Amino acid sequence: MTTWIVDGGTPLRGTLQLTGAKNSITKLMVLALLTESPCTFTNAPHIGDSQITQAICEALGAKFNLPNPHEIQIHTPTILTSEIPFELGSRNRLAIMMVPPLLHRTGRAIIPIAAGGDRIGPRPVNFHLDGYAKMGAHIEVHDEVYDIRSDGLHGAEIVLPFPSVTTTENLLLGAVLAKGRTFIRNAAIEPEIMDLVMCLQKMGAIIDYNADRTLVIDGVRSLTGVTHEIIPDRIVAASMACAGLATHGDITVLGARQEDMVTFLNTIRRIGGQFDIDQAGIRFYRKGPLSPIAIETNVHPGFMTDWQPPFVVLLTQANGMSVVHETVFENRFGYVSELQKMGADIALYDTCLGGSSCRFRFTNYPHSCVIKGPSALTGGDISVPDLRAGFTYLIAAILAKGQSTIEGVEHIERGYEGIEDSLRALGASIKVV
Repeated sequence: MTTWIVDGGTPLRGTLQLTGAKNSITKLMVLALLTESPCTFTNAPHIGDSQITQAICEALGAKFNLPNPHEIQIHTPTILTSEIPFELGSRNRLAIMMVPPLLHRTGRAIIPIAAGGDRIGPRPVNFHLDGYAKMGAHIEVHDEVYDIRSDGLHGAEIVLPFPSVTTTENLLLGAVLAKGRTFIRNAAIEPEIMDLVMCLQKMGAIIDYNADRTLVIDGVRSLTGVTHEIIPDRIVAASMACAGLATHGDITVLGARQEDMVTFLNTIRRIGGQFDIDQAGIRFYRKGPLSPIAIETNVHPGFMTDWQPPFVVLLTQANGMSVVHETVFENRFGYVSELQKMGADIALYDTCLGGSSCRFRFTNYPHSCVIKGPSALTGGDISVPDLRAGFTYLIAAILAKGQSTIEGVEHIERGYEGIEDSLRALGASIKVV
């Protein structure tokens, strides 16, 4: 494992350039397997998750060319196998996204039951499988794999129990080449999904989306190749904003888009943070103390669940008591114990401490927290369990007084390109051991 030693207490100041969204590039790489024609993606992030996805795509027959670090060319004239190698598929939950290209081009998809990804809850794939069953697929589960077959998918009426992002993306890729019309109701509408929709439309897909969270897809016979620029990563933008504000610094995030971050920006303003927006990006800074707030996560356009962990660290520096209610992932607060060891005054509750009750209301999951600030954090020894928790610990370590040892930094590199160099350029003291 990669280990960093971080000397805390330094405000982060400077400029950071965003690359493409982690949550877009991996799905776009899968999308490229739907067509026999070449696809090119620019502004591509060079991160661990895209490398894992590339390995899976290559095992299925895709050919990759990388003219420069931020451009990916993919050509899949033939799918070589219907089965994802277990070693690759079990490393990342993205394997379930391989169902649409495999079904459309081979009639069968054998997918490992994955255990990889962030430790934020079980994330069952029953939403995905139910949708494909309605589109005419036959599904069996055996020997730690999903065995899915189809002689040709057809349109269907699909109502999602929850607006799941990955389920929406998966069924969307299945529907664009299915025969007839598909309705995906209660769909997720995150910017990354709209990025996927825009790319599919360039390729010849017919997709409408309505104000009631309904996607309407008329299936087409085939898709063409495409050249597509990936949207910037709003999670990285928010994470760096929280790091700058928590350390009383001043960070400009080049490439950050206001339209993707409206809810985040409103929340920053409500706690007393400052930001300036221009065509180049967004500058984040503060002129005085931060105020407490009560927020709850939600699907887009609500406060994004991936913004929550770094924002909790930021709230440890606010003057007063803040409340955060998590409504998307039941175990999202798994990172809190390490912050408590560093001196954060945070209490977890299994009740809904928000404006409304959520689907975890009658469970034992600690999905609400109360943060009392400001807290003087001290350095500690930290083991990173997953991507989002890892960056949260980095912020805490940079903010804390003294030295912190952070093991497992490779988890953070799954979603943050060149994070070591970026943080050093902003003033962080980091030593790799």
